[in-house]
Amino acid sequence: MPSTHFEDSQAEIHKLVVGPMDNNVFVLRCKETGDSVLIDAANEHEKLLELCQRLNVRRVLETHGHWDHIQAVPAVRDAGYEVGVTAADAAMLPSYDFVLDDNSVIEVGRLRLHTITTPGHTPGSICFRVEGSPVLFSGDTLFPGGPGNTTFEAGDFAAILRSIESRLFTLSADTVVMPGHGDDTTIGAEQPHLQEWADRGW
Repeated sequence: MPSTHFEDSQAEIHKLVVGPMDNNVFVLRCKETGDSVLIDAANEHEKLLELCQRLNVRRVLETHGHWDHIQAVPAVRDAGYEVGVTAADAAMLPSYDFVLDDNSVIEVGRLRLHTITTPGHTPGSICFRVEGSPVLFSGDTLFPGGPGNTTFEAGDFAAILRSIESRLFTLSADTVVMPGHGDDTTIGAEQPHLQEWADRGW
């Protein structure tokens, strides 16, 4: 099992890097109840299913519908885990069970996970903020050094900048951003660079 990536009084987060695109898969676990949720069933489903069983995962949330983030979706659904995705990205998945809405709360044991839709990388990209812990799962919306790629079909650079500025940069500066690939960053580290991203155009 991967080592604990983050821990505070109420939550622990495990991180696993899988597949040819080095996708980050996160499991958020409530320390009080032991219940967990898996974020992005990206690839290497055997490893993910082992993680799901060990950490008492209840369901799976997808940050968006790009192929590299959804390879393990059929396997986790076959194993009995429900998969959620936004309506705007649902058609990109082979199958799913429920739709994720903006400004809603997903309960993970005693933890409360807030949904923040952030269109741009895909029309239905969504981020998840942990209430009471300084953590944001940003999918491919925000990385160290800038926004996610918008050169794919249905990507929209102006939209992703709006999403980052109006939905993510309103969060506390000490919020730890855990993206879909690569290393963590913080809101405070990225906030000063919005204009330079706009100027460079990517």
